[in-house]
Amino acid sequence: MPRDAAVLPAAAAPRPGLALPREAGWWLLLLPAFLLMTALYVAPILQVLAISFTEPTPGLGNYERLFTAAGVQRVIGTTLRICAVTTVVALVLGYALAYVIALASPRARRWWLLGVLLPLWISVLVRAFAWVTLLRRQGLVNEGLLAAGLIEEPLKLVWNEFGIVVGMVHYMVPYAVLPMLAAMREIDPRLLAAARGLGASRLTVFGRVFLPLSMPGLVAAGVLVFIVSLGFYITPAILGGGKTLMAAEWIKLQILDLVRWGMGAMLASVLVVTILATLAIFARVVDLRRLFGGGH
Repeated sequence: MPRDAAVLPAAAAPRPGLALPREAGWWLLLLPAFLLMTALYVAPILQVLAISFTEPTPGLGNYERLFTAAGVQRVIGTTLRICAVTTVVALVLGYALAYVIALASPRARRWWLLGVLLPLWISVLVRAFAWVTLLRRQGLVNEGLLAAGLIEEPLKLVWNEFGIVVGMVHYMVPYAVLPMLAAMREIDPRLLAAARGLGASRLTVFGRVFLPLSMPGLVAAGVLVFIVSLGFYITPAILGGGKTLMAAEWIKLQILDLVRWGMGAMLASVLVVTILATLAIFARVVDLRRLFGGGH
């Protein structure tokens, strides 16, 4: 035996009691969490899926409405359009805010983060009614524009898609900022300094160095914002005024008002499948980035 191998470092020596014994069935430690998830999450989803195929009659009749009912197609199209616009606007605003926070001094960064997190502590109901107060025809925004002479009559800023997007963007910007800020904080400042030292302009450094390195956070934020936006109910119900129906409000209308459980369960199942498909595409994109050297 070589002399160097005769003595093992203390950190490398096996420590009895830390390893999980195979004979004891360590998987039993995961059983309570698995049963809890099954009872509270998987089982209700399977029940909703079963209702979509069995109510009011067994078969695919509810899912056929996806292709034949104009009302269902309109709700799905409205939901996807509003969620897409919300995602794009929240990413643009969130990226700019995350960029400022990432480059700020430690003291200023704390205040910026407080401003980002503060809306998360306010009820979504309070925020929705606050936007109604600001955007209604006699609200502060219209009154200010009229007083400044910029408009001759009040604008329709609420109880339509515009009002819904404003409320949803306000809610989702913090969720967009945090993943992008985490990615930006991982960027080595020496890379930016090296690019500037080689003669690159600030715009070139941002486009060729900073933006590509922050892209994983941008993609993660986009997926998070889009998925959360699909399930919005309170904000569209208040700021849409019942004139613009999104998926969650339409499901509530079918189940509670019209007592059409099969139709409501069908669209709920479609939302779940859409979310799972979005997550699968995101996982695939991440794998491709790692495959081609986009991440380590």
